[in-house]
Amino acid sequence: MRTVTLNINGRDYRVEVDERDILIDVIRDKLHLYGTKKGCAAGECGSCSIIMDGDVVNACLIFAFRGEGHRFETIESMAKAGELHPLQKIFMKNGALQCGYCGPGMLISAKALLDKNPHPTEKEVRAGMSGNVCRCTGYSNIIKSVLEYADSLGGEEQ
Repeated sequence: MRTVTLNINGRDYRVEVDERDILIDVIRDKLHLYGTKKGCAAGECGSCSIIMDGDVVNACLIFAFRGEGHRFETIESMAKAGELHPLQKIFMKNGALQCGYCGPGMLISAKALLDKNPHPTEKEVRAGMSGNVCRCTGYSNIIKSVLEYADSLGGEEQ
């Protein structure tokens, strides 16, 4: 066991980890941040998507001790003072999420895409969301929501 400091959602957490501990398990089981979901545990479904230093990664593929020195954002970073992020509100309005299992990963991937490219094309949205699997929605309302949010930004950067 060793103690590492993980910066998650702008907060430093000192946590004891075993060399085999996976980041998704530490986030959920030790830090009690339950928004990020554990799906396939093989990096295929995107349910555990988080942002690491600005890029989307699968938390199920990262050993927790390797997270030291990096900045992570989970779905919990999006809402501020109990108010949903505008992107979350648009997803809700458009029925972009149904069962909710893929939702956090979808929203995190959309956020990361829009942070880098506030005005993506549909093709860029599809590519940016390609690491996330949804078995409920058929993707059209998800893509519509990302594009609608981008349109709502006008010329503004996030």
